[in-house]
Amino acid sequence: MTLPRKIARHVFVSGKVQNVWFRAWTEQQAGQLGLDGWVRNRRDGRVEAVIAGQEIAVREMLRRMKSGPPAAKVEKLEDSAWDEPVAPGFKQDDTV
Repeated sequence: MTLPRKIARHVFVSGKVQNVWFRAWTEQQAGQLGLDGWVRNRRDGRVEAVIAGQEIAVREMLRRMKSGPPAAKVEKLEDSAWDEPVAPGFKQDDTV
């Protein structure tokens, strides 16, 4: 039996993604999917996140983030590999 593959992705989301509950929604969705990582606003108007866990769950989270919560209007989602350690659990971080 093969164990599920774990991956981590570094994500930037652009569009109307601040002041629309995007961070809290991301934290909620990640919890439902059993993911680790963090999410935060950036001063340039984007949302940044690191999402880690079983590959199928990470891919599902990326799919959900392309739409975001109801009040969001995602224009662009960029993701790349994340090779640094990710702490257990999922949390909101301070704006950078």
